[in-house]
Amino acid sequence: MQLELLNEQGQATEKVDAPDTLFGRDYNEALVHQVVVAFQANARQGTRAQLDRTMVKHSTKKPWRQKGTGRARAGMTSSPLWRGGGRIFPNSPDENFTQKVNKKMYRAGMAAIFSQLVREGRLAVVDSLDVDSPKTKLLAAKFKAMGMDSVLVITDQIGDNLMLAARNLANVLVVEPRYADPLSLVHYKKVLVTKGAMEQLKEMLA
Repeated sequence: MQLELLNEQGQATEKVDAPDTLFGRDYNEALVHQVVVAFQANARQGTRAQLDRTMVKHSTKKPWRQKGTGRARAGMTSSPLWRGGGRIFPNSPDENFTQKVNKKMYRAGMAAIFSQLVREGRLAVVDSLDVDSPKTKLLAAKFKAMGMDSVLVITDQIGDNLMLAARNLANVLVVEPRYADPLSLVHYKKVLVTKGAMEQLKEMLA
């Protein structure tokens, strides 16, 4: 198949050949969902913790006598039934949230995302992307001229000027092909891929 090659004004000047195995696959919603959820789960640190009834700060004194008050029996204020009491099944900081996704499934999911981006007109190819100096406004003006306000750039080489100019733009992310993740592909409105990056993606995922 062929993809549009954009110039610096965001206009399609010509067509470039692209592998069907990466940009022409059918969309598998269940597989894409599994890949994206697994990526988010594997990014969790799992450092949050809760207190059980032995950890909360409380008095061991019986709140009131056992009989005669008309209220329910109570032994300690650390009971999970009480406000400020401990949790019955507390979250522990060593909980493991990782989900395993086979390499074949991950590659197929990424290819399905790329193919859907092409069908929706959200993916385009450029020869290269760089700026003359590390100025954020220069890169912002370039994306504005191309009509892009939210863009993921996948480039084979990230120069110092491009890295410094892009890091302060909230809706712009510049990555190498090996760091392209399914969540970012779904999140950003546009995806720009350089010719060199497309060849690397073909070797990695096709």
